[in-house]
Amino acid sequence: MRAKIAILGVSVAAMLGATACTTTDPYSSTPRRNNTATGAIAGALGGAVLGYLTNTHHSEEGRKNALIGAGIGALAGAGIGQYMDRQQRALEQELTGTGVGVVRQGDNLILRMPAEVTFATNQSSIDSRFLPVLDDVAGVLNQYDRSTVDIIGHTDSTGGDHINQPLSENRALSVANYLINRGVIRERLYVAGNSSRNPIASNATEEGKAQNRRVEIVIRPFTG
Repeated sequence: MRAKIAILGVSVAAMLGATACTTTDPYSSTPRRNNTATGAIAGALGGAVLGYLTNTHHSEEGRKNALIGAGIGALAGAGIGQYMDRQQRALEQELTGTGVGVVRQGDNLILRMPAEVTFATNQSSIDSRFLPVLDDVAGVLNQYDRSTVDIIGHTDSTGGDHINQPLSENRALSVANYLINRGVIRERLYVAGNSSRNPIASNATEEGKAQNRRVEIVIRPFTG
């Protein structure tokens, strides 16, 4: 595993361990690159419609059909939890010490990327020091491609929606574009900005505001 960039002063969110699995992994899949899926998504301020990035129907059903068409099989039964256990462990191994938290909620994984380590203040361009971290995220997503990926931008409450909505959208789009250009199939993605509508801490304190300024990647098992 390559050396990680040093990001100081950021608390990593608590990482929830998974139950060890000793069975042979029947789900390993070779990273695949969809040549039609690469390339940048138009910026939110340029008029792009955010949401599902399928080439046909921009809906969850469209995402499902696109993944089936790409040859990605659905998970079922006990295989769901085992698959997400392995994906969680791979992400935790790659992201330890980077400032990105890996949180488990049921069979879903949430990566929380604090804005302070991902972007310059009030900017949507990814800090170049953070790119190796996204490379590692892309590598795990490509290895475990039987999952969908929601990328959601969030802000604190300072400034109002006229500033925070486009900022949250464009930060999410920057992350999505980078992952796509590292081989993640765009049809797996849903991209949105939530402005300050979903805080995870109080906006009454600077510490709370810092926690609320983030991009989250929500990884869900693909169950068809």
